[in-house]
Amino acid sequence: MNPTFTTPQDAEDAYYDALEEGDLPGLLAVWDDSDDISCLLPMQALAQGRAAVTEAFAQLLGHGRGIELSVTHLHWIETHDVAIHLVEETAQNTVPGGPPPLPVYATNIYRKDSRGWHLIVHQNTPPPPPPGLTPPRGG
Repeated sequence: MNPTFTTPQDAEDAYYDALEEGDLPGLLAVWDDSDDISCLLPMQALAQGRAAVTEAFAQLLGHGRGIELSVTHLHWIETHDVAIHLVEETAQNTVPGGPPPLPVYATNIYRKDSRGWHLIVHQNTPPPPPPGLTPPRGG
């Protein structure tokens, strides 16, 4: 049984804390227990259902350490039982002397039920192209 998060922000804080600490059980505790969840990480296939989400994060955190992110909240939408958080994530684990990392934009969707707030969707997207650069058109 997942812990109770009394606000969507409590759930989001627990998610990013667990990600930073490389705490897979803690990270998975933020997710809803149902199979009605999904996650889309950069350069990976869509993970749908509890087992697929677990596997996606097990691979991401499989190197034995967490991912330190700076998170900036861009916009929140909240109703009595659904919250959508749009955030900017910037990795802090950089290569010495390398270019600064580009941000990744994420959408986190939380649902409230009798057990509190839990994550049901996490989706990342790359940053927009620099000004003046036309993005490639997909086919």
